[in-house]
Amino acid sequence: MVLVLKPDHPYLSGNFAPIQKTVPLTPCLYCGSIPADLAGGQYVRNGGNPVTNDDALRNAHWFDGDGMLGGVLFRRVVGDKGTKIQPEFVNQYLLTDVYAYAKTTRLLRKPFLPSIATLVDPCTSALSILLEVLRAVVLVILSRMPGSPRVVKKISVANTGIVYHDGRALATCESGPPLRVTLPSLQTIGWFDGRRAENEQQCQDVSMGKPGFGGGGMASFMKEWTTAHPRVDPGTGELIAFHSLFVRPYVFYSIVPPAKKPGVSTTEPRFNLPVPGVASPKMMHDFGASKNHTVIMDLPLSLDPFNMAKGVPVMSYDTAGKSRFGVFPRYQPQAVQWFETNPCCIFHTANCWDTVDSRSQATSVSLLACRLTSASLVFSAGNLPTPAFRPVPPEYIEEEQCRLYYYDFLLGKGHSRIRHQWALSAIPFEFPVVSPLHAMSEARYVYGCSTSSSSYSVALGKAAKIDILAKVDVKKLIARGAADPPQSIRGCVDMRSTHDILGTGLMERRHDVIQLFKMPDGWFAQEPRFVPRLNPQSEDDGWLLTYVFDESQLDERGRCRDDAISELWVLDAKNMRTVQARVRLPQRVPYGFHGMWFDEDEIRLQRPFERLREMPSEYGASRTNRGLNSDFSTSTYATVGPISQAHPSSILLN
Repeated sequence: MVLVLKPDHPYLSGNFAPIQKTVPLTPCLYCGSIPADLAGGQYVRNGGNPVTNDDALRNAHWFDGDGMLGGVLFRRVVGDKGTKIQPEFVNQYLLTDVYAYAKTTRLLRKPFLPSIATLVDPCTSALSILLEVLRAVVLVILSRMPGSPRVVKKISVANTGIVYHDGRALATCESGPPLRVTLPSLQTIGWFDGRRAENEQQCQDVSMGKPGFGGGGMASFMKEWTTAHPRVDPGTGELIAFHSLFVRPYVFYSIVPPAKKPGVSTTEPRFNLPVPGVASPKMMHDFGASKNHTVIMDLPLSLDPFNMAKGVPVMSYDTAGKSRFGVFPRYQPQAVQWFETNPCCIFHTANCWDTVDSRSQATSVSLLACRLTSASLVFSAGNLPTPAFRPVPPEYIEEEQCRLYYYDFLLGKGHSRIRHQWALSAIPFEFPVVSPLHAMSEARYVYGCSTSSSSYSVALGKAAKIDILAKVDVKKLIARGAADPPQSIRGCVDMRSTHDILGTGLMERRHDVIQLFKMPDGWFAQEPRFVPRLNPQSEDDGWLLTYVFDESQLDERGRCRDDAISELWVLDAKNMRTVQARVRLPQRVPYGFHGMWFDEDEIRLQRPFERLREMPSEYGASRTNRGLNSDFSTSTYATVGPISQAHPSSILLN
């Protein structure tokens, strides 16, 4: 008899596997030269990390899991030889209601909430889904019974993104409101409703007591569900977000201005404004926001519990449906103008901006987005085969791809025409970022992730990994496409593959409209974050920060060794060749989602709070219950030398 071991789930193994250990701010070894532009700031990245992971046979999906933040603080250290920069690593679970209940309930062997894999798997029966949902409902009810150590009021795991708005660092996820954390310790403060966060100091504000996200009524708990990608206007400081629901009108919209300051004009908050025209509940992950307009994406990827009555999964993709883009002035969602085109999936947008005429009137709104031609990534991220959808109409047939697309929506009464819609490059492209100084304007460069494999829509049983970081001169490619437009929808301005681009000479690559940084063999990166220099001389004058992992630390079954560690790399964003510094972390950081750079002033100017969110005292998950000022100490550490004297101050790769 031969014992056949069941292979590990690809998104629960290798460096996708969750970790349980958390550490406070801990000094790190490093090599190279840490740029002075990073002094006092902190890079933080969010990701799913299921705390209840005992059932090895359960359904699992990359998008599942309790939120965990991992950050590197570049602390200023004053010593005998002047000021130095000491990197320190910290990681913390986000103390959501769901996490706290799971930690205090010993009988749970799998996560509190149903896996997304359960919801999207066409082989899962309606009865199984109902039982999973009923289990979550029962757990919520039990949490409210006498003697329960934690009441589950919000079902969010806060595991997707993190943003900074008006003195608050906010962790985000679609299934609840943002969750405030404190920098640099990454401890949890409380849920943010658009007006204030739990555990913040009381103040005499006329808005106190007024509803924020959610408002009132039976659907208020759903209207709290806020996109994982709210946008913050770099000029006005407004936070712009949408809320996707299961009931009509399916999408609401909110604008949160910064707190009023003497002599500074700000708008009033706008909460829960309906966006008309969405026909059914959709899986809306991201959107576009320019200085004057908002773009809502109504794509044929539905997220509708009533699908079960039709015999289709809760989450399903309609290959014969339409992709619709709703464009409206920022403060007037009722004036939405809808644009229709071929079906696609878009999880992330890169940038959005207005084109204005001589009278400063917007004539069109442009959007850069990572466009997938199918929903296969949703299924492969759950280790599921892509189901056989209904036949695709001939006019909709496209090759499997995920590319950086350019859309230009013409504004005006009586017409809804997409002037341009084509790919800028044929390389796979996801997790896009721009310089924060150029967001919501016509930025020249977009940075993101690529892969040497053919597509992000990976085959069953494999996990999408990032071995290439990309820099795209979108301004030049848009100009090239406008002068000689490629075929609408299916067309592409630059048809080269990653291998074609990497195969060019060094001098050509320095001036290429697409510059690629290829990771060393066996190393993989995560989403990069652009940090501009303190006095940038150009838009790309700055640094890319990304967590990386060397997979030679895996054993023969593809599992991480107990002593496996990750690194944070600081890459020169201008030349896309120089690794300026490598920070060796005390443990690994699983492949996760989205990060943010917080500069020294943002950390210093955080709003005060009264206390931290804590686990019940008998479980002792929180170290202290202290305020902001004691959270950011200036203790001095001994200077830490490089990892290896063999490393030069700048490391050239590629």
